[in-house]
Amino acid sequence: MNWINKRKLPAVEAIKFNNQLCLTLESLWGALHATFNTTLLRQVDTDILNELGNKPTSEWAPFSREEFKRALLSCNNTSASGSDKIS
Repeated sequence: MNWINKRKLPAVEAIKFNNQLCLTLESLWGALHATFNTTLLRQVDTDILNELGNKPTSEWAPFSREEFKRALLSCNNTSASGSDKIS
C-alpha cells in the first residue's frame, strides 16, 4: 500500500448520532443541538482562572504590511506550521 498518495474518499459520507444516520435537516440539527448544548445548564467554577496568574508579555517586532504578505505567501498551504509539519 502506498501511504503517500492521496486517498480517494467516498462521494457522500453520512453523519451519525446515537448510531443513527442524520439523513434529514431535522435529524442533523438535533445531533448538533444535542452535541453543543450538553453543557448549557452545568455550573462553571470560574475561580480556577485566578490560579493561572499573570504571565509576562513580549513585544512584537515592528513589521510592514508587505513583510506580512510575503510571510503569508511563503507558507506551505498543505501542512501546519511548526517542526512536525502535520498535514
